[in-house]
Amino acid sequence: MIYHVVPLAEWDTAPDRPYAPASLAEDGFVHCSPDERTTLAVVNAFYRSAPRPLLALLLDEDRLGSRLEWEAADPAPPPGATEGVAFPHVFGPIDRGAVVRVLEVRWDGEGRAASLAEAG
Repeated sequence: MIYHVVPLAEWDTAPDRPYAPASLAEDGFVHCSPDERTTLAVVNAFYRSAPRPLLALLLDEDRLGSRLEWEAADPAPPPGATEGVAFPHVFGPIDRGAVVRVLEVRWDGEGRAASLAEAG
């Protein structure tokens, strides 16, 4: 499983079509994370001011219709991620059938992502 972070409102847009976030057009791929710890580090580094609720989609790599590549963080992994961690990048839209679980980011009293829990 790989993880992708998305605000609920963005995920709910066009539910009958594959999901294509802005990063696909801007960077050429969909940013993902390899595990929960890295996902929380990414949220704390880049998504603290994102609209909430914030979701973590768990994607089955075998169900993706687009190419998946594992690449090093550029320039470095965010604080809290393991040094040298490789990040999965999906080079095309995310097929909604590849999403096997949807978790919600839970926040601590200081506004930091603390855990992932069942959405809803």
